[in-house]
Amino acid sequence: MFEARDRPGGRAYVYEQDGFVFDGGPTVITAPHVFEELFAEAGRSLSDYVELLRVNPFYRLHWEDGTSFDYDGETDSMVAQIRERNPADVDGYLSFVEYAGRVFQAGYAELAATPFLRFSDMVRAAPDLIRLRADRSVYATVSRFIGDEHLRQALSFHSLLVGGNPFETSSIYTLIHHLEREWGVFFPRGGTGALVQALVRLLAELGGEIRLGTAVEQIDLDRANGRATHRITTTRAEREPFDLVVSNADLHHTYGGLFRSVPDARRMRRRLERMEWSMSLFVLYFGTNRRYDDAVAHHTILFGRRYRELIDEVFHGDRLPEDFSLYLHAPTVTDASLAPPGCEAFYVLAPVPHLGNAAIDWKSAAEGYSDRILEYLERYLPDLRRHLVTKLWFTPADFESVLNSYHGSAFSCAPKLSQSAWFRPHNRDDRIPGLYLVGAGTHPGAGVPGVMNSAKATAGLVVEDFLH
Repeated sequence: MFEARDRPGGRAYVYEQDGFVFDGGPTVITAPHVFEELFAEAGRSLSDYVELLRVNPFYRLHWEDGTSFDYDGETDSMVAQIRERNPADVDGYLSFVEYAGRVFQAGYAELAATPFLRFSDMVRAAPDLIRLRADRSVYATVSRFIGDEHLRQALSFHSLLVGGNPFETSSIYTLIHHLEREWGVFFPRGGTGALVQALVRLLAELGGEIRLGTAVEQIDLDRANGRATHRITTTRAEREPFDLVVSNADLHHTYGGLFRSVPDARRMRRRLERMEWSMSLFVLYFGTNRRYDDAVAHHTILFGRRYRELIDEVFHGDRLPEDFSLYLHAPTVTDASLAPPGCEAFYVLAPVPHLGNAAIDWKSAAEGYSDRILEYLERYLPDLRRHLVTKLWFTPADFESVLNSYHGSAFSCAPKLSQSAWFRPHNRDDRIPGLYLVGAGTHPGAGVPGVMNSAKATAGLVVEDFLH
């Protein structure tokens, strides 16, 4: 494994500053069985490597009118809160739960780890997708069951966590509601970095090698004697030969950067540049010299004064919106060891347009934008700026320069129906022998379960091609 940064993890990088530990992301761990299955395949037990702590509620939702909702996935609790807000939506919610379960069975249990390599694979899945009205958006689907606008937002925001616009992303993504109800939401003791270290340890025990601080600069393809050899040039070696490459890099960087000398890669690069890409993120990490106890949950969603209009500006606007909705991560609610005694660690995530839509000079904009966010957060964290002791940020420009993300997109190509399954770049490249894709850009998409299932699908193809 080649890793350009000085630590493993990629997007799950860990920052340490002034005694605080900040997970770069992801921080919402669902479907823990995907990790348990991986370790079991290696003859190990996940629990011997890392402890996953259950988070409850899954999310606490706040609106500017002062109302809140503890989203915990428990039917009785959810129904009680819905009844208090809008009794007419109780039956609709129960119907939505049943619908999300059917979508989960068809869209996750049966297809998530199945690579869509041929159009016929899509055709076979089509009847289920048509019956479940996959052509409808997440928000439109929720609205068929729910009348209250706050509750519609509560049941449709999940697609944002995988880079999808709730008003454009396929209703297939309502399966997230069932997935969380089925297995819960977790956080590793010691942070997401502890889960990364568990995987690093497992890889080492199996004989794998990680070369840190070793950026891949170019991959050339030799097709001599009827056999394809990938010659990898890194910052430490030139044209080292490999039988195959599994790329977890950004899609556009893979084809437009790493394989730039390969004609078939140029064709894919041009296709990618015609696709729609997910929004970007402004991520602000900060630590305080006091605890906030019950003021926030581990995962808190702060809805701004606008929903549809703001999301439209985030995905299609050409400037930074004046307002925002935020995801606030407070890991010390679950694991106090991530901050000094008596202190609290946070990060706050603001969805923003990617650089291809809004050419924002983030070197100039970051400081002021972070101040606006901190001021806004004082509605929920009193005197926050007075208790602030450390902060750092990661902008769309960092997504582009540090993670090689096209347009600074945070979640690769957008998870629209026309860019899903067979329409998404395939787990095995159709034209470049020995090139495989894994991660958010290939099937099934972003999010921890999506990326892990892409790994399962891709590993199966490698075994099929090279070991059988």
